Amino acid sequence: MNTQSRDDRPQLQRRLGVFDAVVIGLGSMVGAGIFAALGPAAAAAGSGLLMGLVAAAVVAYCNATSSARLAARYPQSGGTYVYGRERLGDFWGYLAGWAFVVGKTASCAAMALTVGAYVCPAYAHAVAVAAVVALTAVNYCGVQKSALLTRVIVSVVLVVLALLVVVSLTSGQAVVGRLDIGSDITVGGVLRAAGLLFFAFAGYARIATLGEEVREPARTIPRAIPLALGITLVVYAAVAVAVLSVLGADRLGSSTAPLTDAVRSAGVAWMVPVVQVGAAVAALGSLLALVLGVSRTTLAMARDHHLPHVLAAVHPRFEVPHRAELAVAAVVIVVAATVDVRGAIGFSSFGVLIYYAIANAAAWTLTRDEARPPRWVPVIGVAGCAILAVALPLVSVIIGAVVIAAGAVFYRLRRTPGSRTSPPSTS
Repeated sequence: MNTQSRDDRPQLQRRLGVFDAVVIGLGSMVGAGIFAALGPAAAAAGSGLLMGLVAAAVVAYCNATSSARLAARYPQSGGTYVYGRERLGDFWGYLAGWAFVVGKTASCAAMALTVGAYVCPAYAHAVAVAAVVALTAVNYCGVQKSALLTRVIVSVVLVVLALLVVVSLTSGQAVVGRLDIGSDITVGGVLRAAGLLFFAFAGYARIATLGEEVREPARTIPRAIPLALGITLVVYAAVAVAVLSVLGADRLGSSTAPLTDAVRSAGVAWMVPVVQVGAAVAALGSLLALVLGVSRTTLAMARDHHLPHVLAAVHPRFEVPHRAELAVAAVVIVVAATVDVRGAIGFSSFGVLIYYAIANAAAWTLTRDEARPPRWVPVIGVAGCAILAVALPLVSVIIGAVVIAAGAVFYRLRRTPGSRTSPPSTS
């Protein structure tokens, strides 16, 4: 098989600094977690919701630390697909890329449907398709335009969430006792909630998958990932406390629009449309960053012929992987027309947890000279990913396992005698 060397392939331009990288990470995380995962997580954990949030944050911290160290060493598009390939071998890199692409494609569909649910529930699927088309057009015009739009989206969402926290906690309906841990919690429920909430935290991967477009990646990425994760955790904790204190665990778990229900219960009617707009904008921001990440991983896998090589093209004018972006958009449009939002979250979480388990395993192989993380970080990361993955709803675990296994079988079937069987040299 004749392939270009990695140095000769069309390259993306390094235009993103620390601020833009942090904003892209926030755009991925804030929209997904608050408006999509909080309700299902509360249904799973009950009064143990905040415990689930802490568990998800611990695993996310380990994953973020491992990813940051790896991304600084391998500043290329593809994230853990590249790290697994370079540190563990071709198969593990492929499996990480496969898990990421299928898991995050489900995330894209979930975010598109969230936009539809808040903008026009009667035509949620049609609005979802329109959102995917519009944001793909933005991404097609260049990553800088995507970063600028994400700045606006993140600013709007953070203002809306700050208002929600203030009006909820200062209303007469906020009861501190609703934050108490009750007898309804179980270890399984808390872990299931953590797995669902991990869906929200995983947005920092977007910074790593855009590694080829980041300026001074060895300095920028290790700073941007923990900053984005830390800001998101503070936002999540504040909103979760505010909503839980107004609605309580039972009402929060049964609500399809918990943030809207919280401000309505707090007696602040004027905030209802504000929250609805904020939810739609947040989901759009998350969708924008998700499509960026999935298309870059698709680009990396296509470069290595694990996906059709035609998808490895970079647009000569806009300098983006335009064919990969169009292919991802086409798949998301199909999925968004058929999926259930809560089911998509579970399936996405399973795929992404597999992805990060491989990232932590790759980080374990780093040496001191390669700025490896403390040894406990990848150990807790791998164990945490495995525990949260199997704790997800059974349907999500079964479907996720089948899809990951199908990807592994596909890889083995496509192997040829001339294929690479060991990691390429990093020298």
